[in-house]
Amino acid sequence: MMTEYGSLLRSICAPNPSPLTAEGTLTYMLGETSIAVIDPGPASDQHLAAILSAVPQGGRITHIFVTHAHLDHSALARPLAAATQAPILAAGPWDMGRSPLPDLGGGEGVDRGFTPDIALPDGAMIETEDWRITAHHSPGHMGNHMNAAWQDVEFCGDIVMDWSSTLISPPDGHLGAYLTSLAAIEARGPKRLLPAHGAMIANARARCAELRTHRIMRHAQILAALTETPRSLSSLRAEIYPDLQPVLRPMAERNILAHLIVLIEGKKAKSDHPVSAKAGFSII
Repeated sequence: MMTEYGSLLRSICAPNPSPLTAEGTLTYMLGETSIAVIDPGPASDQHLAAILSAVPQGGRITHIFVTHAHLDHSALARPLAAATQAPILAAGPWDMGRSPLPDLGGGEGVDRGFTPDIALPDGAMIETEDWRITAHHSPGHMGNHMNAAWQDVEFCGDIVMDWSSTLISPPDGHLGAYLTSLAAIEARGPKRLLPAHGAMIANARARCAELRTHRIMRHAQILAALTETPRSLSSLRAEIYPDLQPVLRPMAERNILAHLIVLIEGKKAKSDHPVSAKAGFSII
């Protein structure tokens, strides 16, 4: 399904619906002559054909931007590059900014082979006759997450969505970095955010503030649930998310672990063994 946002911008929804991807990954195509593809999406011959067939007559794909190295965003990048000879641009490889802590588990959907052709520094600008895109590093959901800003729009990958909060799964994600990225988006003040899953966000500042408030509430809730007796992730999850669908319980535990790591960094909590998904956590 294609959605038009004006003469220069359109999106195509990949055929990968799920509880974590909503209707599917949105691949954005910007430009008429020199076309930027933002988040080519999952490995899918059907989706690759849809992208190529959406190139207007006289145009060609010249740049492939990847917001981060999760398979539902990046897996199609190499096949698309092979078909178009366009370079792949991202903040860095899949393990950029990854926590050095061992035994954290995680790694859900990570594209461990991902390395861009061009690593874009924070603030780097790429320009063609059709568009000018500025790269903004936005770690938190993943260490190599990057927003791509065009005019008053930011293509924001998974860092901000309208229908859900963002999964933060250590060692690839970090709650502190996520909150810093939300503050940076607010400070830049884009008029609209275009996430890779779900609808356009018309009030970027309000949504960022809402997500930050949610995380602060969850942080306090997790801290309040800790006792002097170590508690497991599953025990904390059962208390904090009592009515959660079973399919989402592992993701909730990853988010709880992200909060616990920040609490440990702030010397408000501790673990009974080296920090891991199997450790017990207690209050200090």
